[in-house]
Amino acid sequence: MSGQNPLKKMMNNIPVPQQKLKEVLRVEGLTKVFDKSSQPIQALRQVDLTLYEGEMVAIMGTSGSGKSTLLHMLSAIDAPTSGKMFVFGEQRDVHLEPQATIFRRNHIGFVFQSFELLEDLNVMDNIAMPLILKGLTNKEIEILVKEALDQVGMKKWRTHLPTELSGGQQQRVAIARALIAKPSILLADEPTGALDFNTTNDILHLLVQLNKELQQTMVIVTHDAYVATFADRVLFFHDGQIVDVYTNKKDESDLEEILEKFKYIARGEQ
Repeated sequence: MSGQNPLKKMMNNIPVPQQKLKEVLRVEGLTKVFDKSSQPIQALRQVDLTLYEGEMVAIMGTSGSGKSTLLHMLSAIDAPTSGKMFVFGEQRDVHLEPQATIFRRNHIGFVFQSFELLEDLNVMDNIAMPLILKGLTNKEIEILVKEALDQVGMKKWRTHLPTELSGGQQQRVAIARALIAKPSILLADEPTGALDFNTTNDILHLLVQLNKELQQTMVIVTHDAYVATFADRVLFFHDGQIVDVYTNKKDESDLEEILEKFKYIARGEQ
């Protein structure tokens, strides 16, 4: 129809994902307004989202579309202006301290584009850091770190410092550190953005392997359509909203479909 925003029309046709196992995290009406100037910026607009146990979700969107803001809300790094959050079906106010710190410690693992490893600590100590903060015994930490090293294929490099590792190896250590405390959700912000194609492939296959073996819920923010093909579903963000969702079929058509949807959304902001 004349004058109708095609992105808003698209929102009315977003498919409801099929629940795989059980609901891990759900947000309703999540809104974030940054009101630090004469012109407030609405970074998120009434976002509804449910994450299920064991699924991998990719988030794509244009620059400034709200992807990173959403991660900050989901991880309780920042508080929304309005909206509700449900953890395993129970409504929780996790955005105030000390609840926010407890929520992140118990439920959230982070992986970043720049790895964020502590340069003065070797691989084992970097991986162990979340367990040290949780107060586990040395014996418990030793057992879990060994298991994590095996899972990410870094056993031979356990005493190396981050500066002695390649980018892909550093990201493997970062993934082990993020997962060692067995969080409900792994949040990855451009986890392959600093890696070459072959190393990106290695890291993506590792994430898929851990996703399946551990039934680990993962949310990956990416600008790369190829990365998004590894997810179960792809959420497309524009202007602080989820405007489309694509469920990967796990065949060669996924990349083309994701690229087409992303191009359509990018054109919508012009």
